Amino acid sequence: MSKQYLTTHTIDNAHVTDIFALATTSSQILSASGASSIRISSTTESDYPLQQTLEDAHRLGCHHLVASRNGKRAASVGFDGEVKIWQANEQGKWEQERNVVGADLLHSPTPVPQLDRYGNAAGESWAIALSEDGQYIASTTFDGRINVWDNLAEGKKIREYETKGSFGMSIDLSVDGNLTATGHANGGVYIFNNGTGRLLHSLPGLVKAVRTVAFSPGGKLLAAAGDARIIALYDVTSGEQVANLMGHNAWIFSLSWNDTGEYLVSGAFDGKVKIWSIDLRSCVATHSETEKAIWSVKWLPKTGKSEMFATAGANRSISIYREASGG
Repeated sequence: MSKQYLTTHTIDNAHVTDIFALATTSSQILSASGASSIRISSTTESDYPLQQTLEDAHRLGCHHLVASRNGKRAASVGFDGEVKIWQANEQGKWEQERNVVGADLLHSPTPVPQLDRYGNAAGESWAIALSEDGQYIASTTFDGRINVWDNLAEGKKIREYETKGSFGMSIDLSVDGNLTATGHANGGVYIFNNGTGRLLHSLPGLVKAVRTVAFSPGGKLLAAAGDARIIALYDVTSGEQVANLMGHNAWIFSLSWNDTGEYLVSGAFDGKVKIWSIDLRSCVATHSETEKAIWSVKWLPKTGKSEMFATAGANRSISIYREASGG
């Protein structure tokens, strides 16, 4: 079985440096790069026009950017470790809601480099994830700790998990917000229960850096990938590794599930983008329009008959692909 996806549009020179992160809502693509601004493009028009620029969002650039599935909240992390929370109004215009640290609990735009009254510290976060409704945000740290905050409680930290001290390179929250999964530089993959605050599974199978983890929409599977060049699939309930998806020849930086959980898209350091059938446990499409690194891949929420996904990376452009069949 194979599927065909066509390049429907490319936003050339979307940023002046490598694009490290994409986030999607039902009507927008948010993108972040080594430059200081976050850019928002509309997906409701065929030429994907630039809709808004968040100037000086992160002074040293931004490496992680996520949006809640309801499209109302986003979070970003800069290279200085600063985490910012963004909120969209009814017209889809974004503005800063708060920083996670210090006086930003009082909605100040200036970060404070010390512990706040909740024990949050600036400059320690790397990867981030948001719950479906945007209420909870989770992040990894360089020393392997995992933090979970409640946005509705002014950013109060509600969980802190400890691992074996290895750099937390990736993180995801299950759709219902009950589980946190993390991937680490030593190959460790962990699943935590946010309800009990305890480790649910320490997962086997990957011995090299895990750069991306992603729960399936139904929460039954976890996909993890990185420097081992394979995608490991785990059963979330049992913790068993149920499949290895093999075909990439370079480090895998990004994974994203489609809305139904039937397909997974992956992006790698050699510019290859692959689409995987979960039922078949095999690759059904490969795209290689660039030889430069793909830092981020993201399915767009399905709004018509055809499914679409976006890719971005070292070529500084955003490419949008559409399934060949359908309307």
